[in-house]
Amino acid sequence: MKTDKALPALTLGAIGVVFGDIGTSPLYALKEIFSGHHPLPVTPENILGLLSMVFWAIMVLVSIKYVAIIMRADNRGEGGSLALLALITSRQNPAWLSWILTMLGIFAAALFYGDSMITPAISVLSAAEGLEIIAPSLKDFVIPATVIVLTGLFMIQKRGTGLVGLFFGPVMIVWFTVLAGLGIAQIIRHPEVLVALNPYYAFQFISDFPKLAFLALSAVVLAVTGGEALYTDMGHFGRSPIRLAWFGFVLPALVLNYFGQGALLLHDPQAIRNPFYLLAPDWALIPMVALSTVATVIASQAVISGAFSVARQAVQMGLLPRMPIIHTSGKEEGQIYVPFTNWTLYVSVVALVIGFKSSSNLAAAYGIAVTGTMLIDTILIAFVMRLLWRWNWFFVILVAGSLFIIDIAFFSANALKIPEGGWFPLAVGVVSFTVLTTWRRGRKLINDELAQSSMPLESFIEFTGDVHRVKGTAIFMTSSPNGVPSALLHNLKHNQILHERVVLMTIKTADSPFVKNSNRVEIQDLGKNFSRIIVTYGFMQNPDVPRALQLCEPLGMSFDMMSTTFYLARETIVPARKSSFISIRAQIFRVMSKNATSATDFFKIPANRVVELGTQIVI
Repeated sequence: MKTDKALPALTLGAIGVVFGDIGTSPLYALKEIFSGHHPLPVTPENILGLLSMVFWAIMVLVSIKYVAIIMRADNRGEGGSLALLALITSRQNPAWLSWILTMLGIFAAALFYGDSMITPAISVLSAAEGLEIIAPSLKDFVIPATVIVLTGLFMIQKRGTGLVGLFFGPVMIVWFTVLAGLGIAQIIRHPEVLVALNPYYAFQFISDFPKLAFLALSAVVLAVTGGEALYTDMGHFGRSPIRLAWFGFVLPALVLNYFGQGALLLHDPQAIRNPFYLLAPDWALIPMVALSTVATVIASQAVISGAFSVARQAVQMGLLPRMPIIHTSGKEEGQIYVPFTNWTLYVSVVALVIGFKSSSNLAAAYGIAVTGTMLIDTILIAFVMRLLWRWNWFFVILVAGSLFIIDIAFFSANALKIPEGGWFPLAVGVVSFTVLTTWRRGRKLINDELAQSSMPLESFIEFTGDVHRVKGTAIFMTSSPNGVPSALLHNLKHNQILHERVVLMTIKTADSPFVKNSNRVEIQDLGKNFSRIIVTYGFMQNPDVPRALQLCEPLGMSFDMMSTTFYLARETIVPARKSSFISIRAQIFRVMSKNATSATDFFKIPANRVVELGTQIVI
């Protein structure tokens, strides 16, 4: 539990990790709105209208939608599309509705991976482009500098989110303070810019130039990217620290800086070539480039931390094969490091930087994944409002319907950028979705196959009455709480003996992120020295079989590890020539199975106490 005493430290950590993405949007958002792929004249009417659109997009999509509403839908402290999905599917719903919601939740998680690749690339690259403002001759050093910075960022991830957050927190406090200070200086000179706080200017611009306003949405969305990361990263720091940091510090700093840039443009339209850096006086340009580079490194941390959380949720929910997940904090359960996810992101991010070459080009790829995730989150939260919060249908339609219309507008505007680069996050999303659903479908087919080839447990126990028994305990790991495990059948067939005590152990994942130790273990006496142990973990917890066995002692069953042997079935996948499981997906599943972390390592079972028995399964 996160106590009040920990609130200041968690708030500082949240500022250092969670708000980096949305906090560095001022680097490129207004510049891209006016001079990006759909350039607009830098006139006072356009400046005030678009600035008003940016302000109200932040207020509606981030402050109201995510911070005020969606963050209420935490799954025992955890956030993100998969946590939201687990919250909904824990209720009894029609099968067709559960399937649709499950596919939407999985696709939102898949899109998040596309976003987590683009965010570090565009953030760090946009900061490094400040070198061109200092001296045009430094242009050739922008990409090498970006790659070096990104390499350092991904190398320090193994140190842990909490340590990174506490280190980055003070830096981001300086960053947001500087954002606010630069904005205030320009607002004081040109206070007339503050009229853009009135939504009238946004509506007036949309009314006068509906086509231009629609096209501008594809760039306005850059000001709210990172809003979805607030919800995904909630498990790292908690709801209260994130809300406190947002309303008390981050939001005011962002608004002041955007309005400061708007004031500068009202006075000097030529400043559109880089309104963020031109806010600063000439003597502060080099320090600003340095600070911006550090801030964009931190911006990348928000989505990287979120990607780690999504990876662990996917493993525990049966959407990805077992993989190493390293805890980096003894105090915060949610602070983890996933090596495979980390280095996959690193390779992808570096490839994006080298391939797209500029932040403007990357902006074309940015937005479609974010708006797609936001759109799905709105659909899922509508079901939470109705099924869990018991809201009246009228209020559900009013609130969720309004958010849905806004999300559709942003998504449609960004869909126009698909040929220019938006195809990349969609491609990543489709590939990730295919991988997640392939593993889910493959495991279901394997479990069905094992269930068909198994025999009733009661009949098996009766059959073993005359089988010779040897001293010790045998624990057979099985994914199904029903029937006889294949490893037990193979052991009896080949060795023709049984241990004097036989335990069938099943590890289950709950719909909640955490399960208390008091509810962890369930023991069933099956007779004739056969027992079944069901161990339940939350989808944000890592299984630990030896510790689970220690929890059995108060329940009347103790284990001596030196006289206990674990039997595991090593499954070899053989794709069928004719199968409902498409052959390409079967091959993908086979490769994923071969590269999965061994059950011995994943469940923390002592390697010298394990016997593996192979079995072939045709799918």
